[in-house]
Amino acid sequence: MRRRLFPGRASVSMIPVALIVFVNTATGQTPFEPVTDAVLARPADADWLQWRRTYDGWAYSPLDQITRDNVGTLTLAWSRALNDEGGVQLIPLVHAGVMYIPHPGGVVEAVDATTGDLIWQYRRPPPEGVLRPASTTRNIAIYDDKILYAAPADGAVVALDARTGSVVWETEVHDNQRDRAFHSSGPIVVKGKVLTGRSCQPGGIRGGCFIAAHDADTGAELWRAHTIARPGEPGGDTWGGLPLEDRYHVSAWMPGTYDPELDLVYWGTGVPGPYAAISRGVEPGAELLYSNSTLALDPDTGEIVWYYQHLPGDETDADYAHERILVDITYEPSPELEWFNSDAAGERRRAVWAAGKAGTQFVLDRETGEFLWARPMLHQNIITSIDESGRVTRNAANTHREFGDVLVVGPRAGKDWWYGAFSPLTGAVYQPLLNAWLEQVSTEWSGTGQASIRRTIPSPDQTELAGMVKGFDVATGELLWEYKQNAPWLGGLVATGGGLLFGGDLNRRFRALDQETGELLWETILNSRITGGAISYAVDGRQYIAVAAGGGTFGSYETLTLSPELGLEAPSGSNTMFVFALPEAR
Repeated sequence: MRRRLFPGRASVSMIPVALIVFVNTATGQTPFEPVTDAVLARPADADWLQWRRTYDGWAYSPLDQITRDNVGTLTLAWSRALNDEGGVQLIPLVHAGVMYIPHPGGVVEAVDATTGDLIWQYRRPPPEGVLRPASTTRNIAIYDDKILYAAPADGAVVALDARTGSVVWETEVHDNQRDRAFHSSGPIVVKGKVLTGRSCQPGGIRGGCFIAAHDADTGAELWRAHTIARPGEPGGDTWGGLPLEDRYHVSAWMPGTYDPELDLVYWGTGVPGPYAAISRGVEPGAELLYSNSTLALDPDTGEIVWYYQHLPGDETDADYAHERILVDITYEPSPELEWFNSDAAGERRRAVWAAGKAGTQFVLDRETGEFLWARPMLHQNIITSIDESGRVTRNAANTHREFGDVLVVGPRAGKDWWYGAFSPLTGAVYQPLLNAWLEQVSTEWSGTGQASIRRTIPSPDQTELAGMVKGFDVATGELLWEYKQNAPWLGGLVATGGGLLFGGDLNRRFRALDQETGELLWETILNSRITGGAISYAVDGRQYIAVAAGGGTFGSYETLTLSPELGLEAPSGSNTMFVFALPEAR
């Protein structure tokens, strides 16, 4: 349900952290062009300036040099080895012919976007005894003349000079080792404020996780928005009387999106922890705000203007922390929809699209949080119903009644960090999906961890089809097409003005699909599992498609991925950036 409320704020001190910088400034670079608010709102077609390129989260490039007719001639333009200290889920940025790459393991590089030649490198060693010395970094941000980086190993936000890689400022936001919190994703920048979310593990920050804003010029903290409702505040009673220090997790571990006209930031949140209600010390059925929610935030204050909870009282790690896609629609619910708001039919709406691991997508009015429609993208048994007001009823059978209970639920992570895209050419949102279920056994909580033993199992409806891409009309909820295969498709997508959709899978295949039909138009085989987010950019009139491969561990996902009956492999390692383009005229 949506609500309007106004929680308080907190602050934290600025503490410098030791670092090492390697600078190798290349010659022949054009003068740096500062990235302003206006540039972020309307980027040049050739650039990729945010994690999903634009504030609205579309992951759409208007470049159309590469088309359905010529995509079959794509060739490798260049490749570059990346730091191997961690998994690859990264999305690079491109500005004025320079690519900025957030490597795993504390490295950021600037390279020539036409050759991959190094301009500068920044390397941040992890503090001694840090919780995650070799962590994933999904994205960075660019603003003014700075690259903004959320260091995964030590909880700091760092501003680098975009021309040299030297440190401009750094601020410690939290202590990873003490707080059991870390950055797996980077910032977005809104009106000169560097906004970051984080993952906060059970047993770590007491009172749960938060989204923070820092001044882009100085690094000073401006506000915090807590993702767990506080006792005595709106929503605080949804935790069943638990004291604040016993409320955990609800991580905002993916970046948000922003509507400059409404001046609202949209951020997704994750699950409460530990997973089983009996391990948390609350009765099953408690809402546990603001877990599994969309939060609409005032970027100037961090106040929560409205929220919508997609899955109350979750026990199976079905996060709704992923990208929010902002689309203006004329709402006409399809007869295919089971869950929709009939009162709003025919109206023009500013909408926000969201989906979570539970595999169910939602479309809301992004001005008010009003529910428009929802639809599962995969076979699922987690949500039993959603009424016209948007109230979600969770399947009560998916509840651990005592320790040792076994639950079989699905999807395991139908939609996770693997990034989707929207195309204005078709009005469709496209999502890579993992068609697998979860077997979970509850355990007593030791004060750390998730109090569960978990195993990925095949989906009961299509046991040999683990990887899918599906396209849905955002205005109607209609399924337009689906592309299915055995290998999990866990790389992020990019849609282009040439009518194409690019992405990759764990079986090393990088592909181009037709946005209108889902037809496979081009394929190449890379060195390792493809788990980075694909982008498109241009330099001197030549369009490029880039993606990172290499992967890393996916834990229990590999139980399914490496299953002998699927006849697949998912090699990991040799992290590499690959860049493709049409052949140059001779």
